[in-house]
Amino acid sequence: MQVTSLFPFHKLPYQVWLMMVKRRMFPLLIASALAVMVYIIFTLSRSQPGNHQHLYPRHISDQSITPVNDTKHFMVGAYKEHRVTGCSVRIISIFRRDSVQPLYCVFYCGTHWANGTKAEVQMHSDHFGFPFVTTDVLCPNLPDCNPSHVTLATQADAKLAQNQSFLRIQNLVKMEEEEFQFNFTVCWSNLFGDYNNVLQVTQTLEMYKLLGVQHVVVYNTSCGPDLERLLQSYTQEGFVEVVPWPIDQHMNPSRGWQPIEHGGDIHYYGQLTTLNDCVYRHMYQSRYVLLNDIDEIITPYQHQTLPQMMDVLQRQHPKAEVFLIENHIFPKSQFEPSGKFERPRWRDVPGINIMEHIYREEPDYRIYHPSKMIVRPRAVEQTSVHSVLRNFGQTVKVPPNVCHIIHVRVPLRRGLTKKELHEDKRVWDYERQLVPNVDKALEQAGLLI
Repeated sequence: MQVTSLFPFHKLPYQVWLMMVKRRMFPLLIASALAVMVYIIFTLSRSQPGNHQHLYPRHISDQSITPVNDTKHFMVGAYKEHRVTGCSVRIISIFRRDSVQPLYCVFYCGTHWANGTKAEVQMHSDHFGFPFVTTDVLCPNLPDCNPSHVTLATQADAKLAQNQSFLRIQNLVKMEEEEFQFNFTVCWSNLFGDYNNVLQVTQTLEMYKLLGVQHVVVYNTSCGPDLERLLQSYTQEGFVEVVPWPIDQHMNPSRGWQPIEHGGDIHYYGQLTTLNDCVYRHMYQSRYVLLNDIDEIITPYQHQTLPQMMDVLQRQHPKAEVFLIENHIFPKSQFEPSGKFERPRWRDVPGINIMEHIYREEPDYRIYHPSKMIVRPRAVEQTSVHSVLRNFGQTVKVPPNVCHIIHVRVPLRRGLTKKELHEDKRVWDYERQLVPNVDKALEQAGLLI
């Protein structure tokens, strides 16, 4: 038997290795490690000078945005699709809406190449009129192919596509929930411009820790220097994952959601694409994913933590997979009068002190009132910002007295006086741990004098 026909242990994701260690599956672990060593030796021997047979993609992209040759489109992430019949791989992409052409999925099958098969292009319904749109490309199942890498090509001939950039296929193993690395993951999109709201971001991250979140992901195009230092500190700690998002190198992204008013090629620096990519990245890593912005905190009001709240909500709604959480505005122009949290140590830290803003607007339910979401990612096919576009389960609107978003920002209903606002001190319930934790995080980042 040739080495290349053995089970491809060298492509096992780290979660599988971790599972074998946790379950003390030492014989299988040793056998797998030996197989990897044999594979490496075999691969090196085949790559010696004089051997011209090429059995591995020459160019594997390590970028979050990869152009598709001879098109105006871009690939973002490739994911094994375990839920849709007939579909092998889903490629999260960005397509130019007026330039769609026939495309082919070309697979590297671990031991051999497969000629391209016709790709199914599904442009998302939400694009707000911009030229570029988040797009799913569905690649069909192929017999005798266990793909490890994929690319999109304008021709089906695999030999012609071998010089193109390939994406590593993620989610190869369908992990069970008990094997997930995280219970709760927060997806933030997108960070751009000179955003430097360090104090509010630190308070938000430390609040999420107290609420039971283990992982926060931010797609970063650019930010202010102080926030950059803070994110680096949290990344070293392992709590934050920063995904570089250089979309401004490929197109002119918009800072808003209306092309007539804001211009540009794509909505909010590709926010819809990053949200979808984040869902798929964590489909078999996290039990729940929170989809919200960097200045928002999805906060339970009848439970101390998010896990406690979700346990109750799931028992009440066993078929629910998407939970809509109302956005509530806390105007940054209204301050708590006692100055209880006007801390001298925080004065020179750039950003908003959310603990000083305890007055909440009552939403105007006569007009559209947006929500953000907590989702079980395995039930989501496509998502927008305020709702899912396609999913497999039920959607539940969570009552605001159970959970709502604390969103400290400019007022939405500008005419309201302080007497017309609701006092909401929910963040103060966590002050005993929150304040020293914020101090410690700022010190570790070198941002406290």
